[in-house]
Amino acid sequence: MYRSAFSALDRALKANPNVTVESAINRRKAMTARIAEIEAEFLPAPAAAGNPAGADAAPSIDAPGHHGGSASDAHILPVVPDIMPDAPLPRTMEPEPDIAPRRRRPRRRGLPALFAALTVLAVVALGAWWLLQSGALRTPEQRGEVPVPPATVEDEDFSPSGGATAPLRTGENGFSGEWITVFTPLDPTTVSTPSDAKADVMEDDSGTYLRVRSGSSGSAVSFDVGQGILDEVAGTRAVFVIVARGEGGTATQVSIDCNFGELGDCGRKRYDVKGDRGEYLFDVQFPDKRAGAAGTIAITSDVENQGRSVDIYEIRVSVAE
Repeated sequence: MYRSAFSALDRALKANPNVTVESAINRRKAMTARIAEIEAEFLPAPAAAGNPAGADAAPSIDAPGHHGGSASDAHILPVVPDIMPDAPLPRTMEPEPDIAPRRRRPRRRGLPALFAALTVLAVVALGAWWLLQSGALRTPEQRGEVPVPPATVEDEDFSPSGGATAPLRTGENGFSGEWITVFTPLDPTTVSTPSDAKADVMEDDSGTYLRVRSGSSGSAVSFDVGQGILDEVAGTRAVFVIVARGEGGTATQVSIDCNFGELGDCGRKRYDVKGDRGEYLFDVQFPDKRAGAAGTIAITSDVENQGRSVDIYEIRVSVAE
């Protein structure tokens, strides 16, 4: 190990060409002296005088290139030589650290987001185009349609006095008196009855009439209103008159509903029909357009569902002047 220390010193001296021979010798001596000082600290105490055999003898190790030498060069420990600053030892090569850590590749979010935005924009544009082409955004006037005004009657009109007016006559109450017949008992084919309702043509000294009885379910009997009649009263205020009486002189409460197709309806009417013949009327303001189909007037003979019947003599309509 002593030789290794001196070998390291020799290699360091050879590696530095600026070191002179004299400087090299001085360094070797300095290292030897330093080793001797350290070794002296570990030597046993000297034997008593006159007992020289008691002294321990340390082994003698020569530094490389030296044979023999003084006693101070003989007792050394294996220590690292003290190298002078002007004789640098060779440095060991250490691996250089990685210059920069690997960067995480950023996700490309631009293209998916752009695609989604373009898709939404295309859907919105397609919906707007469809609305424009279908005319849904245009007003009825722009589409060439005339709005249908509501009927002038209430949702349900009730006349408890049984008609409350005298029979209409030609030229009275602002009507022209030119009546159009909607129903007569001579043509019962224009009447429709559900399975639990009845309609029979009968005659007595009051004239010919149709006895109508609603079913137990309250279903009504329908009277047809021809398309030609509706086209003639379209765009006018028309008055419908139903000539009727209660069966056998017994009063009954009836209800009337209308379906005039494209021309609307008449609302729901209720009348207390007396036991003698009378006229029961209602008026409707029709829009100025074609009906497109026939309509109906439905009559329920007994609102209270007591099995009472009503006799219908005729139904007619007139146009206001």
